[in-house]
Amino acid sequence: MSARFLFTGPEDASTTLLLAHGSGAPMDSPAMTAAATALAAEGLRVARFEFSYMAARRNEGSRRPPPKAETLNPEFLDAIAELAAKGRLVIGGKSMGGRVASMVADDLFAEGRIAGLLCLGYPFHPPEKPAQLRTAHLMGQKTPALICQGTRDPFGTKEEVPGYGLPDTIRVLWLEDGDHDLKPRKSLSGFSAADHLATMAKTVKAWTETLG
Repeated sequence: MSARFLFTGPEDASTTLLLAHGSGAPMDSPAMTAAATALAAEGLRVARFEFSYMAARRNEGSRRPPPKAETLNPEFLDAIAELAAKGRLVIGGKSMGGRVASMVADDLFAEGRIAGLLCLGYPFHPPEKPAQLRTAHLMGQKTPALICQGTRDPFGTKEEVPGYGLPDTIRVLWLEDGDHDLKPRKSLSGFSAADHLATMAKTVKAWTETLG
């Protein structure tokens, strides 16, 4: 894969975040762009990339469905190698992108190639299928991880996730009334999407500074 990166944030940042998109929307989707903009405002360097099936949708008009997440592991590894980031590198992404990153993280962390894992809306299970958990590989996770999750995310709510028994290496930031894009219903929550994105970005910035 030849990753085409979309950069946001200062080139001389001490931390670079390499983020992949979710299963159904590209790297420049409104949600990904808003997240990258908020993170860049905290002085973080964000590099976004697309998996080949999504790039084919963009370039060829293809509507091919996303492949199984685990089949994308080599593409994420290729993107890391091509990026060749200087300084601290954190990998992750939105939804499926974060899930793929989580599957390759521990080997990279053990090799000293990454410092952490960032998931924006982790897909703990498919919507309305809470028994189909995607957490088995997380239970022995060694890589420091931050998951930013809306409390009403249909892929894993605040009522569900604490019962999974995730290891202490994984921290979860709960954003009140947020959906899978971390967006709250302002009339009900008193928060705006911008409020939540700012909280997410400030938390990510502080968290990265605790990493090796």
